[in-house]
Amino acid sequence: MAERHHSGLLAIWISLISNIVLTIMKVAAGLLLGSPVLLADGVHNAGDIIATVAALTSSMVSKKPADEDHPYGHGKAEVVASAFVSIVLIIAALWIALQSIAALFDPEGGESWLALGAAALSLVWKQGLYIYTLRVGKATNSKSVLATAYDHLADVYASLAAVIGIGIGLLGEHYGWSWGVYGDPVAGIIVSALVLKLGWEIGHEAVNILMERNVSQEKLAKYEALIIGIEPIKRIDRVRAREHGHYITVDVRVGVPGDFTIQHGHDISRMIKQRIMEADSDVIEVMVHLNPWYAK
Repeated sequence: MAERHHSGLLAIWISLISNIVLTIMKVAAGLLLGSPVLLADGVHNAGDIIATVAALTSSMVSKKPADEDHPYGHGKAEVVASAFVSIVLIIAALWIALQSIAALFDPEGGESWLALGAAALSLVWKQGLYIYTLRVGKATNSKSVLATAYDHLADVYASLAAVIGIGIGLLGEHYGWSWGVYGDPVAGIIVSALVLKLGWEIGHEAVNILMERNVSQEKLAKYEALIIGIEPIKRIDRVRAREHGHYITVDVRVGVPGDFTIQHGHDISRMIKQRIMEADSDVIEVMVHLNPWYAK
């Protein structure tokens, strides 16, 4: 668990440093080259710095052990950060949409090859960060790292829009296409819809976890199959599980012969916990309740 947490922290630190560098590069290039789309992309990246800091902070908090005030641990700090990232993405999407709609009525044109190069560099850089953080997020089951990965994906969309918009503008100038100046704002509107959808999906997932939604039916079926294979257990009364950020807690109710001793019950509970935790490394706690079962 400690190694997985270290991998997640490293991924977020790399993302934070990258976002700072890219923000400075895009804002400077946008101002020097007079590229509004690149400047807008840089401002969007500045919002990513805030989101990444939130993810980093939550990841550090989530590793704290359970205490008297937080008996289930601090894992949901990552979920809170994930919800925060979704808000940043939704605000960024609305801002990009407003800027793009305004540009439709007042297209500036005059695109630069250097601006195109800066946007292309950002696109490649962010795509690499997205792939890296997505792999780490899935390997560590870290909600904050996954949220950071999807934040990078939103930046990929924004940088792609900048590349397409600047590229169409340059082609329009070269071939005399009067409609070329509209390439950037149209691409921006399309990207804003994609980023908005992404932000909504991340927020929806975070809210479901905070509202104690059950884990997937596939996971529950897996737990039930492990439990029913234990010979003394006569029936499964209930199995439920919930996520706490990067880990899961499971609640089990089963029926065992009513004449079993306390020692028998203890051994069965221990066996259930051991089987589930060995089969799913994300599970850190299994709470077992035994109900008496009689043949009649």
